[in-house]
Amino acid sequence: MAAYMEHKDLANESIGPERTRQITDGVHRVLDRIASAERAAGREAGSVRLLAATKTRDVGEIVAAIDAGVRMIGENRPQEVVAKVEGLRRLCRERGYALGADGGDAADGGASAVAGHIPFHLIGQLQSNKINKVLPVVDTIESVDSVELAEKIARRAVAAGITVGVLLEVNESGEASKSGCDPALALDIARRIGAMGGVELQGLMTIGAHVDDERVIRAGFAHLRRLREQILASGDPGTGHCLELSMGMTQDMELAIAEGSTIVRVGTAIFGERAFK
Repeated sequence: MAAYMEHKDLANESIGPERTRQITDGVHRVLDRIASAERAAGREAGSVRLLAATKTRDVGEIVAAIDAGVRMIGENRPQEVVAKVEGLRRLCRERGYALGADGGDAADGGASAVAGHIPFHLIGQLQSNKINKVLPVVDTIESVDSVELAEKIARRAVAAGITVGVLLEVNESGEASKSGCDPALALDIARRIGAMGGVELQGLMTIGAHVDDERVIRAGFAHLRRLREQILASGDPGTGHCLELSMGMTQDMELAIAEGSTIVRVGTAIFGERAFK
């Protein structure tokens, strides 16, 4: 368990009006930034989706973001997924949304009984002993960085009779502190993931270089886009749905959108600085 989980009740559902206003304003500012970046890049309005990165945020804060217009959430840690899922599912259903892998039929208020769907992604590193904790909850795992991890997820998904979306995480910056596969290996890994049962290769993910040089940051994003095009052009089985480019965060989302991002992962600009890491 992360140390901050001993000091913050992540299942808390009640926040005050001032905190609600802060989050609402944050969501609206980010959506405005996305719309402006789409226009500046000559891209179709709505072509970039906002994923709210909810690490250390409690259920009440996340639901406030959903009420403000967020339609996709992402957690970094499996233990946070487990801590929050019960409250999030219930409150989403009350609002007419199915959350993540939430299923069921109309008789029990499941996904088919609601008007919309809020994808729930795992965006942080996943240890193999935590796979079973997240599979019944998330519908996409963005942090798959090896054939070995993909195989473990695939085996558990097949055993559970489900298919889970995955994004291949690529370390475009080459920074040792970042996870992700070597870009030179990405095409081969993507092909091998595409051939697996139980998983669907839905795209690629990266974290922008932690530098001040915008050209360096954009180069990494541009390379990820070209990798995606190579994967799609290969025509290999299971690669036809490799469409997503999850790249761009609070500090570099405009650069990512200019280079083709389809999902930006934003936490700080919505919720403010984290009190815990």
